[in-house]
Amino acid sequence: MTANATNELDDGRHDFDFLIGTWRVHHRKRADMADPLCAEWVEFDGIQWMRPTLGGLGNIDNLRVERMPDGRSFEGMSVRLFDVEAGLWRIWWASTAAPGQLDPPVSGRWSGKHGVFHGEDTVGGKPVSVRFEWTVFDADRARWEQAFSFDGGRSWVHNWCMSFARISHEA
Repeated sequence: MTANATNELDDGRHDFDFLIGTWRVHHRKRADMADPLCAEWVEFDGIQWMRPTLGGLGNIDNLRVERMPDGRSFEGMSVRLFDVEAGLWRIWWASTAAPGQLDPPVSGRWSGKHGVFHGEDTVGGKPVSVRFEWTVFDADRARWEQAFSFDGGRSWVHNWCMSFARISHEA
């Protein structure tokens, strides 16, 4: 194996490979994510698939919830791209909750089985700092958590947790 091949294997581009396939996703989400004082949580289930693209330098996923607590269906998608030179992942999100919109990206990297990603956004007309955290437990279980900071990163409010259980290694 050449040094270049070794570097490619270790440069971070394969960090999200664990997510390739189809997953059952249990969601626990604050009823109003724009309100840092909201104490009401809702729970629901969905299905997500993820596929690699761009020779492994990116991936795309699709999340589908047939029935949200309010009775509506919901669909969202992520686009993740790996910047080889910076060693960073950037993640964009779009969903049926905001048709025609692509959220500003979060960026970050993995350390072992834990990934942390930060960005800035506007939620409910308020500027927020956003943090995504991924934890991989094993080949068939993972968790994603989202938190917002309404005070420039001094404090964080967790508002969405997704627990992943593998259905298949194929998307």
